[in-house]
Amino acid sequence: MTEAQILQVFRDCGALLEGHFILRSGWHSRQFFQCALALQQMSTVEKLGAVLAAKLKPLGAVTVVAPAMGGLVIGQEVARQLGVRFIFVEKEEGKLVLRRGFKIGVDEKILVVEDVVTKGGRVQETLEIVRSHGGKVVGIGMVVDRSNGAIHFGIPTMSLLALQVETFDPDHLPADLAKIPAVKPGSK
Repeated sequence: MTEAQILQVFRDCGALLEGHFILRSGWHSRQFFQCALALQQMSTVEKLGAVLAAKLKPLGAVTVVAPAMGGLVIGQEVARQLGVRFIFVEKEEGKLVLRRGFKIGVDEKILVVEDVVTKGGRVQETLEIVRSHGGKVVGIGMVVDRSNGAIHFGIPTMSLLALQVETFDPDHLPADLAKIPAVKPGSK
């Protein structure tokens, strides 16, 4: 699938929203990618997962880890497509942690998979968790890179769709955006 085809998937299912949005990072934007809407159809999950898995396969991971909630569906599908183990990190008292008896072996080759990345905070938290347990992160995969490649994690990072989407500091909004009520459609 090309980036244009992937963007069309988002448009067709109403997952690319237009308006005034508060992102998880606290920044504001005119666009919001609601990946959950795109990933509610298993045929779409399978297609997007196959393309992302193909990009990540050469990295030789044995485990995929995803931050909950956003990365769960695509992370599990990438793991299924690669034939590797899938685990996730989740929030506990406002911070991502490894729970549920999941273990990470020393030098275990791991991929981090997320749905949408803007500033990379949840990916960075996940990287720190994996490394603190002795794992070796060999790459990062995401469906949408809202930074258009501006975020660097120091390891191979691949996306299906890389876009430069404007984001704004909440204290310095453009006049037209400030006139529109802000909504927070993603997870809190």
